[in-house]
Amino acid sequence: MAKYVAVAGKGGVGKTTFTALLLRGMLRQKKGISILAVDADPNANLGEALGLSVSSTISELLDQSKDPKAIPDGMPKNIFIEYKLQQSLVESKDIDLLVMGGPQGPGCYCYPNDILRKHIENIGDSYDFVAIDSEAGLEHISRRTIPHVDVMFIISDSSARGIRSAGRDHDLIRGLKSAVGTIYLIVTKTQEGSLESLSEEIAHTGLEVIGDIPTDSLVAEYDLAGKALFDLPDDAVSVKAVEGILKRAGIFN
Repeated sequence: MAKYVAVAGKGGVGKTTFTALLLRGMLRQKKGISILAVDADPNANLGEALGLSVSSTISELLDQSKDPKAIPDGMPKNIFIEYKLQQSLVESKDIDLLVMGGPQGPGCYCYPNDILRKHIENIGDSYDFVAIDSEAGLEHISRRTIPHVDVMFIISDSSARGIRSAGRDHDLIRGLKSAVGTIYLIVTKTQEGSLESLSEEIAHTGLEVIGDIPTDSLVAEYDLAGKALFDLPDDAVSVKAVEGILKRAGIFN
């Protein structure tokens, strides 16, 4: 059975950067593993961070299922949807990627979402790990499109507002009684003394800080140039920080 790892947090705190570097670290620390990455953020850019080209999203493909004319004659609707979902998988040597896409339009999506849930469960079993870059509202967690999460990292930047937002995410997840196991807090864009200054705010969240990621000028440089963050050098500050977090979290246990 695949181990599910999710990354959550409000926009702009570095979720996608962390997810890309987490996947990078996983492949380097555990040779031969298979990983399915799921970009569940409507502002989908995990593919760019990983250096993968995305031609279609699940949201776009599911939207087609609402048009009876799009379904070939004689093909059951569930088979059509499953076929479209399989088409949306971006395959590469190291990581395969599913991109959820933007919010769905009006109308009931209960039926296709149920098929999507089963699809992720079915293909997830073919991988050692499924890693999800979640949206700020945790929609796919609350709707249980993502079947379960073994380890979740909630990301905050090094501000009091960011930490409070992470605390609200924690409360929401636990309030939903979702199938989420261990939850850790990660603070990004830190400088010397940041964690000490935020210690009181962090304590109020009830979250364990598994590590922080210092401000890294190389991340900004790669973003500006449109280069994949997955290709950051081994000695980059952010890369080393994420590798340390990965080891402490015991993902491979």
